[in-house]
Amino acid sequence: MATTRRVIHIASVAASALAIAACAGSGRSTLNEEAGYGPNPTLPEPQTSWLPTIKVADAIGWKQGERPTAPTGGRVTAFATGLQHPRWLYELPNGDVLVAESDAPPKPADKSGGIRGWVQGLFMKKAGSQTPSANRITLLRDADGDGVAETKSIFLENLNSPFGMVLVGDQLYIANADAVVRVPYKPGETRSAGTPVTVADLPAGRNHHWTKSLTASADGSRLYVGVGSNSNVAENGMTEEVRRAAVLEIDPATGAAQVFASGLRNPVGIDWNPATRELWVAVNERDEIGDDLVPDYMTSVKRGGFYGWPYSYYGQHIDRRVEPQRPELVAEAIKPDYALGSHTASLGLAFVPNGRLGPRYQGGAFVGQHGSWNRSRPVGYRVIFIPFTGGKPAGMPQEILTGFLNEKGEARGRPVGVRVDRRGGLLVADDVGNAVWRVALPTG
Repeated sequence: MATTRRVIHIASVAASALAIAACAGSGRSTLNEEAGYGPNPTLPEPQTSWLPTIKVADAIGWKQGERPTAPTGGRVTAFATGLQHPRWLYELPNGDVLVAESDAPPKPADKSGGIRGWVQGLFMKKAGSQTPSANRITLLRDADGDGVAETKSIFLENLNSPFGMVLVGDQLYIANADAVVRVPYKPGETRSAGTPVTVADLPAGRNHHWTKSLTASADGSRLYVGVGSNSNVAENGMTEEVRRAAVLEIDPATGAAQVFASGLRNPVGIDWNPATRELWVAVNERDEIGDDLVPDYMTSVKRGGFYGWPYSYYGQHIDRRVEPQRPELVAEAIKPDYALGSHTASLGLAFVPNGRLGPRYQGGAFVGQHGSWNRSRPVGYRVIFIPFTGGKPAGMPQEILTGFLNEKGEARGRPVGVRVDRRGGLLVADDVGNAVWRVALPTG
């Protein structure tokens, strides 16, 4: 009976905390949203409070016949529906599309985060996450090219929260939450006959940020994996951040891994800039110091480069919450290339391959913004396009796919992975709408 009363009391306290947090503010916005975009975002003074701002859009999904909104002259089709939390996309050479249906793996009992972790889990469930992970990759095939996949088949299952995928030769590499694995691939197959073989272990355990993005060098000799931090700002200690908040470089022949670039709080989107052949990532920055801090960003990553987390942001802007400080590292912190707005949860990143989509989009990048939770007014919940000139960002973002929030502020969908397909369309994974959308973009 005493145990029951304690559980009820904790639940009551947590419910009150949820209500208070939803109204509390750690610094309401005083800036236009656009001030958080571009190569030189406005960075106000940090503001903190005893409870962070929490405003999460209720995840409701799409009603029959509803779909996101494309720009004037564009057209949206439901490439595939009825998926289970689709997060990431990869297109095979024959045009088949692989989608990772995945959610966070269970946390170890001693790494669950206690009451705070439980409360965070409630908010994630409200936002459409914290569902049992399907742990599979599904193959989608649009044989007639009408923008709708008529074939949907389980390509590989019994994985561990899979996310990134890349084909090198006849080997398909998959980044699970705890390891990179591979299976042989035969062109045209709709179900893999292979058994996953571990290539290299990845940091796991608490997995505060569990997604592991993946790409390969042009010659296939190296794999690059984005690994997020185990915390917001190292509140669990730096011993839990070994090989995290980083891009790892892996030799697929031996499994040997090293840190390629560090100080990247949660590098999710990962792709090669077609003009410069530099590796770029989209990074989710830290929370709980105000509506306008800290902007997410996309940036080129240099071998051995350090990008600030957790000690600083946007170069030498020190985060005073982190103790002890490392001034020698802060002095070396590289300023990111382009800000993507504070708390937008910019997860997806895909450059336009040469020769696709015409001159209007040539060389630019699409970004899937999953949407905010730590901001008094929701932002993100859209797909944007950033124009590039000469391999550098060259302008403010253009909205490509909107309508994920309805007039009540509820989330009908939340975009994650983005991919430009071989037929010149933009594919978008929607993990709340349980769909993959295809956008035929205006070229004029």
